[in-house]
Amino acid sequence: MRKRLYEIIEASQGDDKASSTYDIVMIAAIIISLIPLTFKEETFSLFVIDKVCAGIFVIDYILRLMTADFKYQKKSVVSFLRYPVSLMAIIDLISILPSLTPLNGGFKVLRVMRMIRATRVLRVFKAARYSKSLQIIGRVFQASKAPLAAVGSLALVYVMVSALIIINVEPDSFDDFFDAIYWATVSLTTMGYGDIYPVTTIGRLVTMLSSVFGIAIVALPSGIITAGYMNEIENEKNKSDSDKKEE
Repeated sequence: MRKRLYEIIEASQGDDKASSTYDIVMIAAIIISLIPLTFKEETFSLFVIDKVCAGIFVIDYILRLMTADFKYQKKSVVSFLRYPVSLMAIIDLISILPSLTPLNGGFKVLRVMRMIRATRVLRVFKAARYSKSLQIIGRVFQASKAPLAAVGSLALVYVMVSALIIINVEPDSFDDFFDAIYWATVSLTTMGYGDIYPVTTIGRLVTMLSSVFGIAIVALPSGIITAGYMNEIENEKNKSDSDKKEE
């Protein structure tokens, strides 16, 4: 009974209609649960939507906790202790708690907890458990974490060096070092909001060079992710062809 329950609540594999239906219901609940966050004021209908979706997520959390031993393939209490501290379980819990916390009371301490309302946005990450496309992207990032980390470090060094150069070349245009970092980040992405910009000739030259190098740095992770995604698609295709041959 519990094993079948585990098969249903996990991402569908093959032609398991019950599991596929469960995935669709959960994705729909995740999308619907985000609707109240698009409104500043809370109405009764939005309140009901939030509570119903939260109830669905609570049931899903309990079912996953009940079948944790199948997930980790260990028939021991360790599995049930391990699941609550897993990444997806933490995301589930953080996204559920704001809807279950009585924040409408008059206590000032509870009013401070209104800030965790924003954590309900984390519900969108729950969809990764039910979407094969998102799972593929997750595997791409996992496989490419070393080169992506290298590019991220390069971008960070680039921003810091550019900020140090521009604030010393043109100190009158920047109130503090944070403004210089903000300018360097905007230049890196070549967005150019125009709220902070250099006015001297040398400052503009630095901006031109910064933007040119920024294009190259921004392009690197795009190439890495694209290559990794194509590899994952090819692996999925090969796996599918292999399964068909075995059948």
